[in-house]
This record gives sequence, C-alpha cells and structure tokens, in this order.
Amino acid sequence: MMSNKVSDEAKSAYWRANLKWLAGLLGVWFLASYGCGVLFVDALDKIRIPGTGFKLGFWFAQQGSIYVFVVLIAIYVRVMNRLDRELLGEGGVEEGGEVSSH
Repeated sequence: MMSNKVSDEAKSAYWRANLKWLAGLLGVWFLASYGCGVLFVDALDKIRIPGTGFKLGFWFAQQGSIYVFVVLIAIYVRVMNRLDRELLGEGGVEEGGEVSSH
C-alpha cells in the first residue's frame, strides 16, 4: 500500500472549503428551521399544503425543517467526498497526514 503526504496548502484549501460549505448549509438549515418555523410562520400559514390542508408554517415547524436537515446531511456527505478526492487524493487523509487509498 502506497501512501503520500498531503501538502499543508492542500489541507488548508480543504479546510477553507469545508468551512465555506458548512457555513452555507448551516445558514440554509437556520432559515428552514427557525426562519420558516418561527419568524415567517404567519406569512407561510397563509399557504396550505395541497391534499393535506396543513398550513405551510405549521408543517415547517413540525416536519419540514427535519426533512431539510436530512437533505442537507446528504449534500454535505456528497460535497465532502468530492473535496476528499479533489484536494486530498483518492481516499482522503488518515491520522498523521497520510493519504489513504481506500
């Protein structure tokens, strides 16, 4: 098994990209959970979900923010897997800064 050291520049770029994505996804989560479930609930309650009769603000407060959170986790996993391949090598970085091949 062959392992390579990852440069400090690659690690730094990886971490910057990670924090950028994390901040964006947490921002979306905040808007979906707190924004739609608390702040904008009155405006969203004027909209009813077809076929259910539930008010949209109520739905976001009860279930919608959870669905958004699960989707954001899936997005984060895909993005981090892509960043692992692009910035750190095929398998990512193991402890000690060595690139793994699995």
